[in-house]
Formats: sequence, structure tokens, C-alpha cells
Amino acid sequence: MSAELRFDDQVVVITGAGNGLGRAYATEFSKRGGRVIVNDIGRAETNGADQWQAELVAEEINAAGGEAVANTDSVIHGERIIESALDHFGRVDVLINNAGILRDRSFHKMDENDWRDIQSVHLDGAYAITRAAWPLMREAQYGRVLFTSSAAGLYGNFGQANYAAAKMGLIGLGRSLAIEGKSRGIKVNMIAPVAASQLTATVMPATMLEQLGADLVTPLVVCLAHKSCEESGEVFEVGGGWVTRLRWERSDPVAVSSARDGFSAEALSQEWPQLNSFTRQDHPRQVSDTFQAISELSGISLDIKPQAG
Repeated sequence: MSAELRFDDQVVVITGAGNGLGRAYATEFSKRGGRVIVNDIGRAETNGADQWQAELVAEEINAAGGEAVANTDSVIHGERIIESALDHFGRVDVLINNAGILRDRSFHKMDENDWRDIQSVHLDGAYAITRAAWPLMREAQYGRVLFTSSAAGLYGNFGQANYAAAKMGLIGLGRSLAIEGKSRGIKVNMIAPVAASQLTATVMPATMLEQLGADLVTPLVVCLAHKSCEESGEVFEVGGGWVTRLRWERSDPVAVSSARDGFSAEALSQEWPQLNSFTRQDHPRQVSDTFQAISELSGISLDIKPQAG
């Protein structure tokens, strides 16, 4: 039997942890020895009293013998959340960017607020808190960061242009940070979960939600957040006990001979069937792979050196 994945003496910061996936994560990490910052701006009615959801979750964890502190700052002010972790626990080892909202509306009906609200929470908020935690992880030569993307970000979805743009933006952010964090022992990955939550409750029937519990996402999050994790810069889809890793795949390249003189829209249109073919199994992973491919086909010398961190 495999050894239990423990987080003893590690500090885990989880945004949007007042309910749904975030709450499940917080509870699980506390059971595994982690000291948890439960962040959420939501409020709930409990026994007739209005209380922060983050406080309720933290109280439950502490009552069960775990160690948790509630934080009710918006992720837009991410530095405050990290300050809370430092004030109470003195460090940050794991950051799980989970907070999110929806403002679903077809693009022709979408207004500026619909767009900005989504970007502020999902993309800007994830940036703000990760930017605050990043120097701490660099100094410690250790860190685990997770960003929460979505199938809508990966594939697009009707009525979610704002949400999809932010969620795909998180993948670009995460991939870049994985490169920058490599030399400092920081692993960064992205997940696209499908699970019952306040967000999905508005778009999925109850019978479906019953089969998509948060507990069927949590094991992947634990694996990616653990010190034994070697993956970084990867994107995983997860839901209902199903997990898969995604990768980019290129179609067969089109090379019009003597590109400077012979490459035209007309010449390219003749090669369109080949452009739609995926028979060569080319899976690029970094910017240099693009420049290498262009060099091989065109004869142009392109040598891009990575910048130091």
C-alpha cells in the first residue's frame, strides 16, 4: 500500500474555500496535517445569524482537531490573504487558486461589467495572490501552485466568452510560472474540474451534480500539491473520478517551397487538406519548439535563448 501523502507543518492557502471544491480541499488538507488558510468572501445564514462561510469551515476544521484560520479578503487584494498566512503560520507552501464567479451572457448582450468582473476575480485575483506568495516560495526554494481553469476555457462555451477568456488566461499564466519557478523548486499546474458547486448548480441538473462530488476532484489536487509531485506546467481535466492530462498537438505542417516568393493565400489554400491532417504526432511543449519547426521548414536561423529568472 502506498504511503499516505502528508502535509505536516505545511501551510496551504485556498481561495474560495467557503463551500464546494474549496471547502473539500480545505478539509482534506487539514486531515493530512496541513495548516489551512480558508479564504472566502461569502456569507451564510446559520441558526438565524449571518456569518462568514470561511469562518464556518475553519471552525469545523479546528473542531475536528485540524488547524485552520479564516480569511475574508477578496482575491483582488491577494496580498492581504498571504499576509494572513504569514501572521498566523509564518510561511506559505501551497497555494490553490480556486475562487470564482459567473456572469454568463451571450457576447452580444455582454456589457463592460460582465467582462471586467470575471477578469478581476479569476485572472487578476489569481495574479494578485500568486504574485504575493511568489517571493516567499522563491526564497524558500519550494512551492506548489495550482490554478483552476475550466473546460469552457479549454474549448469555449456559449454565453461564457468572459469566463473562457479568463480561464484560458490562467493556463498561459501557469505555464509561464512553471518555467520561471523550475530553478526555485516551485511546481505550477492547472486543473479543469467538473464538480458540483455554487457555480455549476446554475448550469447542471441536480441528477448530474449528485454524481460529480468535490471528493472526486480532491485526490488530484492533493497529488499535485504534494512535495513528491514532479509535474509542472501541465493541464489536467478531472471530474467524477476521471482524470486526464492534456497536451498540444500540431497538424502536419505546410511548407510552400521558396516561401519568400511562393507563399501566398492561393498556394496555402491548395495545401489546406494537409493542414487539417494530424498524422505526424508532433506535440510542442515550449516556445523554442515553434522556432525550431519554422527553422526546419524555412531554412531561417532562429535561436531563442531563455531568459534567466
